[in-house]
Amino acid sequence: MERIINVILSGGVGSRLWPLSRKSKPKQYLPIFNNKSLFALTIERNQKVCQHVMLVGSVQNIDLAKEDLQKVSHEIIVEAVPRNTAAAIAFAAFAAGPDDILIVTPSDHLIEGEEQYLQAIKRGIEFAREGFLVTFGINPTRPETGYGYIESEGNDVLSFREKPNFETAKDFLKSGNFLWNSGIFCFKASTFLHELERFDPKVFSASKTAFEAAKDGVLDWDLSKKIPSKSVDYAIMERSDTIKVVPSFFQWSDMGSFDSLYDYLIAKGHPKDEQGNIVIGETKHTVFLGVQNCVVVNTDDALLIMDKAYAQDVKHIYEQLEKENSNLI
Repeated sequence: MERIINVILSGGVGSRLWPLSRKSKPKQYLPIFNNKSLFALTIERNQKVCQHVMLVGSVQNIDLAKEDLQKVSHEIIVEAVPRNTAAAIAFAAFAAGPDDILIVTPSDHLIEGEEQYLQAIKRGIEFAREGFLVTFGINPTRPETGYGYIESEGNDVLSFREKPNFETAKDFLKSGNFLWNSGIFCFKASTFLHELERFDPKVFSASKTAFEAAKDGVLDWDLSKKIPSKSVDYAIMERSDTIKVVPSFFQWSDMGSFDSLYDYLIAKGHPKDEQGNIVIGETKHTVFLGVQNCVVVNTDDALLIMDKAYAQDVKHIYEQLEKENSNLI
């Protein structure tokens, strides 16, 4: 009997939201969205169509998810080491029944417009029942360089495009047939595994071996390291000929960087000065003089001061701290 399962991927550390986001408490578990976390909001909105939750998450922070998961039917697959989204989804597909429909969602996206969201998901489920791999494309509202794009014609995918430069993003927006790649997917477990084995047998077989050797849902570190680290887009979606896209009109942000968080907070009434400067974090009297559109992120042990235009570069700070084995990450 078919089940509809929300597969939640929660392996990222949110490096572009440092110092708010840390390995010990990544951005998806921060209760800063009307006092709820992105993870909790993900569970809530998908409960309208899903009977079960399957979390694929990092061993480093899986305990942060357990309180929210207590409220729903769920199971947990614990990744010993991150191997990207192709393997993470494969683990969930191996754990599901062949006819189960998986609605695969990241745990760190902010979505508003529940009616439009559910409408898109239900359309995706229809395509999934017909044997398609389904992706969801967001109607773009600006020339965004931080997202990947899907070139489409109706429900047919013509191509996937990597994050563009600003001029290319403007061309995409002008053409009218490009959608933001949301990173949300829907398919039967058997359809996904068939296409993964077809296009990337190494990821398929190594993931299967690691999954079958798991103990109490915890994957083995050595076997996991043997899995090629590939995104689901690269491993399957860009190569399969059984794909449909659902153009979607709900409000969506991947909340991947401070420019996204800035826009959200401002829309919700977060205080800013006349020059568009804001403070996030600990309350301390802060004055901006002679600068515009700056963000100050203040935590107990770190202070980030940045021009909002450089939001995508915060990950380089995180990477440098990681090289130094800093306890600040």
